[in-house]
Amino acid sequence: MTFASDQQGAGARLFEAAQRMLDLRDAVFSTWEARVRERIVQARDVEHPILIDTLPAFYDNIAQSISPDYPRITAVEGTSVAAEHGGERARVTVYDHAALIEEYQILRWAIFEVLQREQVDIGQHEARTIHASIDAGIQEAVEAFSLVHSGFRERFAAALTHDMRGPLAASMSGLELILLSNDLTRVKTVAAKALANLQRMAAMVDELLNTMAFHSGESIQLALTKVDIREVAMEVQTDALAAHGPRIHLDGRSIVGCWDRAALKRAVENLVSNAIKYGAAGSPVTIRLDDVHERLLLTVHNEGEPIPPDEQECIFQMYRRAEAALRGQRQGWGIGLPYVRAVAESHGGSIGLDSSAERGTTFFIDIPLDARLVQAAPTLQTTNG
Repeated sequence: MTFASDQQGAGARLFEAAQRMLDLRDAVFSTWEARVRERIVQARDVEHPILIDTLPAFYDNIAQSISPDYPRITAVEGTSVAAEHGGERARVTVYDHAALIEEYQILRWAIFEVLQREQVDIGQHEARTIHASIDAGIQEAVEAFSLVHSGFRERFAAALTHDMRGPLAASMSGLELILLSNDLTRVKTVAAKALANLQRMAAMVDELLNTMAFHSGESIQLALTKVDIREVAMEVQTDALAAHGPRIHLDGRSIVGCWDRAALKRAVENLVSNAIKYGAAGSPVTIRLDDVHERLLLTVHNEGEPIPPDEQECIFQMYRRAEAALRGQRQGWGIGLPYVRAVAESHGGSIGLDSSAERGTTFFIDIPLDARLVQAAPTLQTTNG
């Protein structure tokens, strides 16, 4: 099994040293965690799933990148996984820049230490790729860490207006038809559709208010209960199948955690809706569920046009939009993805993506299985605006 940030099948295109790296993942992170807790003061009291956060996906990306036949040049190519690590460190821990950089340096040491101990033979090219991936990971993580601390605010009225225009117009048209009709059955049918559109707008307003509060430094108020994420995903899949046919797939077993069920369901709905809207017409959309190191990894994958690397971070920001959307090439990202980020981060985790023409686009939610750990974790309050 691979926890890389894409959804390509494991093993088929990985050469021997890369597969050995995947086999040794737990040994590497055991070595890494022991040294991090020893060397980094800010890490000593951090719970294991908070400490490990998105690093397993980053590590598996490294294993992919040292395979010549695999479509990944470095561990950060086409993905925001390293940036999400830096952002999560800023939001959930009391790390500073030095601690963030040092833990990546320790990861570099742990990888080579375990590979040497287990007599895994890697060449100069593979070693350079590992070094390049770690260095690039440091850069992206530090940039994201700084972004969270400094904050930014830009206008996003165009995206909000676009997203609300559809259900508002549909509701107005329905009400006009009701005024002109004397057919009670038709009136009830049209009224039901108008009500559904107004409820959709109400849900968008709730998302907007929650996201605005989150970007002002507040966490979404979560109602934490015992949740089976597969049941939630199946509900989302069922609704999507009714609207879009058998292109929606679900892969994964039952995983029980302590989360806000309603917020997570809405987040998954947004990711699936986004994948359907922006993916290649008629192509499959896959929801996948995994758990690793006491964390949930929920991914939604679609095929189609990739999201350019310089736009990958801004689509999650409430006050920014992808340049392609601003140019009219896409009809805006709305508030859906910023809301998903608010939900993931309020649960003590991250939302990120992996996108390229060869691999398709994968959005991933990576959160602790027990969100109550976040309440006990040392935090640094920040204001993203």
